[in-house]
Amino acid sequence: MKIAVLFDGPAALGKGADLAILDTVEAVERALVPDGNEAVRIPVNPDGRWVERVRRGKFELIFNLCEGIDGVAELEPSVISAIEVIGLPYTGSSSWTTSLCLRKHVINSVLDRAGLPIPRFAVVHPGEPMPHVGYPAIVKPAAEDASIGVEQRSVVRTARQLAERVVAMHERWDEVIVQKYVDGREVNVGILGNEALPVAEIDFGGMPRGMWRIVSYRSKWETGCDEDIGSVPHCPAKLGKELTEECKRIALRAWRVSGGEGYGRVDMRIDRHGKPWILEVNSNPDIAPDAGLARMARVAGYDYAEMIHRVCASALKRSRRSADEQWLAARTLSGVPATAADYAALDLFVAQG
Repeated sequence: MKIAVLFDGPAALGKGADLAILDTVEAVERALVPDGNEAVRIPVNPDGRWVERVRRGKFELIFNLCEGIDGVAELEPSVISAIEVIGLPYTGSSSWTTSLCLRKHVINSVLDRAGLPIPRFAVVHPGEPMPHVGYPAIVKPAAEDASIGVEQRSVVRTARQLAERVVAMHERWDEVIVQKYVDGREVNVGILGNEALPVAEIDFGGMPRGMWRIVSYRSKWETGCDEDIGSVPHCPAKLGKELTEECKRIALRAWRVSGGEGYGRVDMRIDRHGKPWILEVNSNPDIAPDAGLARMARVAGYDYAEMIHRVCASALKRSRRSADEQWLAARTLSGVPATAADYAALDLFVAQG
């Protein structure tokens, strides 16, 4: 099978290159090539030429590792939209789901409406009055990923601290989310296909005294710093069977509500009363061999290569329903029964019996 591996070109190959991106590309290639697949790297650049390379490349599958263009997360759904227009099978969630999950206040509203546990939140734009969600509260960009904009000063205890932090954030972002801070244990539930993987927990036991127990930008990206050492992931989490199953149930429900496909991750906090609260639905989490999703998959019994193959299989399975099949199903559900001639035209007559 000929597979295009898409990644953020400027971020991986430009000045100040993020070598972790290429490390993940290489890991995916190592998982695919031994089985006879041909993996072709295609950097996604702002000039759009990558679209023509994909269109003319006679690829059978797109393995999408692109989390934005030149590090701009809001362009991530645009890459998926282009793939959808071309009509090739691709890994991961749709452009619609990715757009939904990228804007935290929007996905929170959807999940809250579905009856899922979401800490009280509000979005604030420049010039608007400060929202009231209770204290402590955490202030974050409404549409960023990778913990960008999250630091110790993101958690505020007073109205004055809230106002100062929101004003500071508005220097860079127009939409800022303010959410009630849940003091408790932080867990992650990875999803592979339709399966919830073993629950992982962030151990904040080594966090320096006086620091908030949060997964900040520094803790993710400054290896060896105090916040990195103080936030260590462990899998499986020692939650007990009942709470573990509750976290998985909530995660799968949130994943279905958001329309997630292929693989993802749901992050939660468990308060002092043992109640899980959803922090985020990540429709395109880091899929590197040393990242959380791969760690959870290994505990479930899947090595890295098998995880990658399952991601590919999910993408190919989703693509098998053609647009004509979907239209036929829509007509049937609109009161126009399908005939044998309809199925024969779609080369489905034998399969449908």
